[in-house]
Amino acid sequence: MKIKRDYYLNKLIEAQNDGLIKIITGIRRCGKSYLLNTLFSEYLLEKGVKDNHIIKVALDDSDNEDLLLPRNLSGFIKEKIKDEDVYYVLLDEIQLVDNFEGVLNGLLRIANIDIYVTGSNSKFLSSDIITEFRGRGEEIRVYPLSFYEFMSVYKGNKLDGWVEYITYGGLPLVVSMHSDERKTAYLQEQQKNVYVNDVVERNNIKNDDELVNLIEIISSSIGSLSNPKKLSDTFQSTAGVNIDSKTISSYLKYLEEAFIIEKAERYDIKGKKYMSTPYKYYFSDLGLRNSFINFRQYEETHIMENVIYLELRRRGYHVDVGVIELNERKENEYIYKQIEIDFIANKGNNKIYIQSAFSMPNAEKINQEERPLLKINDSFKKIIIVKDYVKRTRTENGIITMSIFDFLLDPDSLTY
Repeated sequence: MKIKRDYYLNKLIEAQNDGLIKIITGIRRCGKSYLLNTLFSEYLLEKGVKDNHIIKVALDDSDNEDLLLPRNLSGFIKEKIKDEDVYYVLLDEIQLVDNFEGVLNGLLRIANIDIYVTGSNSKFLSSDIITEFRGRGEEIRVYPLSFYEFMSVYKGNKLDGWVEYITYGGLPLVVSMHSDERKTAYLQEQQKNVYVNDVVERNNIKNDDELVNLIEIISSSIGSLSNPKKLSDTFQSTAGVNIDSKTISSYLKYLEEAFIIEKAERYDIKGKKYMSTPYKYYFSDLGLRNSFINFRQYEETHIMENVIYLELRRRGYHVDVGVIELNERKENEYIYKQIEIDFIANKGNNKIYIQSAFSMPNAEKINQEERPLLKINDSFKKIIIVKDYVKRTRTENGIITMSIFDFLLDPDSLTY
């Protein structure tokens, strides 16, 4: 089954021959190797690049074991260069090579080489890998399949597709499976033997049960405000286990570095400043999230919020949680309140305020969702996304309402 990943493919195309190492990162099994070695390689051939000018090396292939030595890999690539035309070097699982940073920096000195790398173990998945190249590398972040990509291969209507998507997520191999049993078994095996093990091995964690328990707690409360102290208290109250907030803070950092979860910070819209705590955490893949809690909890409201967050991140937005602080007068006193905007999506000078509303069945619910947006005194776009299938509308106050399906299935849904 061939799945188009045009958004990421176009990013690779735009970055061609820019003198930087293209570093393809993302959670394991999200399709990084397929993007590079199949989709991008096919594109190059279609554009007339000769096959012998595409140097592909799968470093996890036993046939290439000798190339795991830095000198051998560097020599192998240099021997392939026979003329002054551009050579595209595609290196899969580069982290298997000792001192791979040195190898790549050395190759950068060759004028007619364009370098692309992927990696999938715990070291390479660290988000700080870009700093190894001191400004000579650029990250292309890949997420599991979007709902748009998922529906391009799903044989069914969008309502059934939605249920499938929020249950089993968007890891490409899972999408290719046909039975619920296979999907469930695969996700549970991967979360135990791949994702958790990567984090444990990279960070020398002694008690992996604590890490798993933390992931389960976060899985049960996606989209809820939290912080290390609150999570520490949860451990104590639910399991009678004492884990200090400093340890939990480290675990959360490890999970973020492995791209398993992402943190959305709170931003004071009127004060124009970030608030130190608490935060919200979202999962990079809902199937993985569901596997950690044995597919037990199905709060579609919070799951929809996670889907919207991921779609915004896929589209290149930086995403925060908005907070508006108010002093409202009630009778003879002022009452301090904080009201929340689900997401502030920023990209360059563009800003969009977004509310996630599972349903707005009556005027009271509509007013509840619109009220925070009406408290914002700027001219940036304000949108409410609902699960109900509704026609896109705009109020006289400029608030746009659209369905989750219009948002997800139209790549330009936020631009008009």
